[in-house]
Amino acid sequence: MPKKSAYDDVTAFAPATVANVAIGFDILGHTVEAVGDRVRIKRIEAPEVRICSITGVAGELPVEPERNTAGRAVQAMHQALKLPYGFELSIDKGIPLSSGMGGSAASAVAAVVAANALLAEPLTRLQLLQYAIQGEIIASGAVHVDNIAPSLFGGLVLTVGIDHPRVKQIPVPKSVRCVLVHPHMQLATREARAILKAHVTRSDFVWQTANLAGFISGCYSNDLDMIRESFDDVVIEPQRQSMIPGFGEVKQAAMAAGALGCSISGAGPTIFAWAETHRTVAVQAGMVAAFRAHGLDSDAWISVIENDGARIVNP
Repeated sequence: MPKKSAYDDVTAFAPATVANVAIGFDILGHTVEAVGDRVRIKRIEAPEVRICSITGVAGELPVEPERNTAGRAVQAMHQALKLPYGFELSIDKGIPLSSGMGGSAASAVAAVVAANALLAEPLTRLQLLQYAIQGEIIASGAVHVDNIAPSLFGGLVLTVGIDHPRVKQIPVPKSVRCVLVHPHMQLATREARAILKAHVTRSDFVWQTANLAGFISGCYSNDLDMIRESFDDVVIEPQRQSMIPGFGEVKQAAMAAGALGCSISGAGPTIFAWAETHRTVAVQAGMVAAFRAHGLDSDAWISVIENDGARIVNP
C-alpha cells in the first residue's frame, strides 16, 4: 500500500502552450512561460477526489471531478494507485477558456504534478503524462498530447505515440521568442476539430511532412532561414482560419514586422508568432492592431519558449 509523503498541501504551476506549432498537428507543441494555471492540492482522509474552488479567468467550470480536466486527471491517478487517502483541489485559472492556449491541459498537468508531490514515492513525468491525458479527453473529446507534453516537460516538445508515448524536447534558437495574441472571443476545441477533413491530398501530405522535417532540422541547427521557410501549415490552418476574424490580416502584420512564422495556436482563436527578440515588440503591436481593426480587443504576451515546464511553487 502506498505511503504518504511528508507534505499534505502543495501548489503546482503549469504553463500555457501553443499546440501544433503550425506544422506539427497533434504531435508538436511548446510552452509559453508568461501565463499558466495553478492547482493547490490538500491531502484529505477520505479516499476520494474533490474540487473545493475554481478561481481566476476561466468563468464557469464544473466542480464535479469526473467532468473537470484537473479533477479527472487526479481521479485517474488516485484510482490506479489505489490510495487510502484522498485529494482536495483548488484551481486558479490564468488561461482563458477556449482560447487555444492549452488551458484544459495546463489544469490537468498542474493537478497531477501537485498530487505527485504528495506521494511518498513520486511517479516519473512520463507516468504523469498518462494520467493528465485522461483529463484532456474531457475537454476535447480526443486523445492528443501536444498541449499536455510541453506543459509537463517544458519547451518545444515532439510526442510520438499515445499508449506508449515517446517525448523528445527539441532545442529552440536562443534568439527566438514567442508572441502570443489572444482576441477576446472563444473557440471550442471540439468545434474546431469537427470542421477538419478526414483526408488530405498526397501533395499536401508531402509538403507538410517536408515543412515539419525542415522546421525541426532548423531548430537543431540554429538555422533561422530554414525555420522561416518551413513555418507554413498547408493542411490545418487553411481549414480553420475562417473561424478567426481577421486571421489573414493578423498573420500579414506579423510577417511584415519580421516574424519567422505565424499561425493558429492550438484550435484558436489565439494566434502566435515566432520572432527574434529584437522584432517581438513590433510583431506584437502589428498583430494587436490587426485584431483591433476587426473590432476585437486582445491580450498579448512575449515569452521565452524553453523552460522547465510544470513545477511545484510552494512545497
